[in-house]
Amino acid sequence: QHLDDDTVLGSNWITENNVQHSLSQTTKTTRKPYCGNTQQTLSKREQAEQESLLAAIRWPKPPDGKISFAQSTDPTHSDFVIVKPSRFFKVGDQLEVLVRMKDFQGKPKEYGGDYLQARIHSPGLKAGAAGRIVDCHNGLYKIFFTLLWPGEVKVSVSLVHPSEAVQVLLRLREERPDRVYFKSSFKSGRYSETTECNVCLPGGLPLCNFTDLYTGEPWFCYKPRKLSCASRISHAKGGYLKGLLTQEESLFFQSDVNIKRPILSSGPDSVIVKPKAFTDSSSMDRAEDPTASPSGYYYEDQWRSRTHWIHNFNKSDDITECLQGKVIHLFGDSTIRQWFEYLTAFVPDLVEFNLGSPKNVGPFMSVDLKHNILLRFRCHGPPIRFSTVFSSELRYIANELNGIVGGRNTIVAITIWSHFSTFPVEVYIRRLRNIRRAVVQLLDRSPKTSVVIRTANVQELGPEVSLFNSDWYSFQLDSVMRKMFSGIAVHFVDAWEMSVAHYLPHNLHPNEIIVKNQIDAFLSYVCPLQT
Repeated sequence: QHLDDDTVLGSNWITENNVQHSLSQTTKTTRKPYCGNTQQTLSKREQAEQESLLAAIRWPKPPDGKISFAQSTDPTHSDFVIVKPSRFFKVGDQLEVLVRMKDFQGKPKEYGGDYLQARIHSPGLKAGAAGRIVDCHNGLYKIFFTLLWPGEVKVSVSLVHPSEAVQVLLRLREERPDRVYFKSSFKSGRYSETTECNVCLPGGLPLCNFTDLYTGEPWFCYKPRKLSCASRISHAKGGYLKGLLTQEESLFFQSDVNIKRPILSSGPDSVIVKPKAFTDSSSMDRAEDPTASPSGYYYEDQWRSRTHWIHNFNKSDDITECLQGKVIHLFGDSTIRQWFEYLTAFVPDLVEFNLGSPKNVGPFMSVDLKHNILLRFRCHGPPIRFSTVFSSELRYIANELNGIVGGRNTIVAITIWSHFSTFPVEVYIRRLRNIRRAVVQLLDRSPKTSVVIRTANVQELGPEVSLFNSDWYSFQLDSVMRKMFSGIAVHFVDAWEMSVAHYLPHNLHPNEIIVKNQIDAFLSYVCPLQT
């Protein structure tokens, strides 16, 4: 199955010219079944959906054979040019940029697959927006920006990983899903044991099967020597495997050389944008399509969505008024725990009720008795790299959603991505299928429930982090999530573009100003301005 030139891969990656992708040998034929998904029995529809999702995120492969470090992409030798930089630009126009990749010997690259990020920005205005990247499969990349504000607008392009590094990430995802491992403690009276756990464990030793009865989500631990499986008291991250790369492969992951390095322009790197005639200024930044690229932009450090009006909740009273009488359930990882922390700190009457939960793990609860607001956070089920979650608190989002009545005073926000980056994508697809089913049922019985999904975001990358949590992994998972939830009555908070478009350095836990903008987008869905 080939991708035609309007197939959008995720939110901002496209493939051109009807290129037939040769499916890498590893993914199709010799792929050894990963035991976590061999237990999946999929219906015809689920199978078809999974295949189309995997086809949509298939990544172009370098030519076969070993590629030396010297022949890999060098951001310093590579450059970009703005197409017709001095032409007359006005707000609403497209800006096209051509990126030309070269290797360390300065020779042009002849194949694609490099992973790039790009943004336009005007530092004085604290304005910024992400670009849409098109891989031409020949060493050239086109980047398209929509010019959304007047003034001098600068282009920044960075090479996140060369194509040669992406191939290593692909191999690790398929062959080393054990590269982050987990553990559980088992306890009876004074005696305790700790064993290793994962979605899948190599056979040979007796296992405890903790597969969830409702969702069928697999989870296993090695059986303790003396204790029963029923004596499990907690889950925690075990650690990260070392020595995953060959000497040659490690050259593709060097902080100052080829991880998130700027690619510079060989000519002007900015354009002057003139305002639109004022008659149509109101509609200038609107885009009806929810998959519009970009989905929004910063202006004066405020995120403006192009798909819905965002109201700025600058005073805590505005938030109190919006959330009065409501229950807000936040489910997911630490990036949505940031929402819990922000709201609890910002709204004076919202006071955390101490449940005695472990720090950073939860569950957490804040209460405003005066305005009848209940805010809760709970982490998603395993795999989760939190240290010490009690077994009784280890719950799957899908099951939690099944226990929510819903209605116009119920708000659910979900984010789930970061802890899945070390596993084959099928593991993530299964998790989202379960969550989606529960979301659809919730909206079916209580259509007025607000359901919001916070997307993934980019983060700071070094040689180690890249192997476990690279933006490339996050981008692939995020693309899958957006596809799986499209056409369902959920709202997206585009944390991805909000982190790419901002001037602050990338961070797994975005800075407070970015979190504030996420909260504004979130609450604008919950409490749309009455117009």
